[in-house]
Amino acid sequence: MGKVTIEFDSVEEQDDIKDALDGFKWRMIAWELDEFLRTEMKYNEKLSNLEYEFAEKTREELRERISNYNLSLYQ
Repeated sequence: MGKVTIEFDSVEEQDDIKDALDGFKWRMIAWELDEFLRTEMKYNEKLSNLEYEFAEKTREELRERISNYNLSLYQ
């Protein structure tokens, strides 16, 4: 596996450092949310039609936004 070096020059770039280091965590949150919505839609028999449609629309919106940034939930 290759190595990547990221350099930050100042304390002012501290937020950029945190973003670079926490990217995987954000990806996992998005994946977990997608899986939660999928599970609710598939197995929660108590969902009303409105709740199901909302979960479905939310999942589609999440996936569209991820795609718009040329990202993927899966490696």
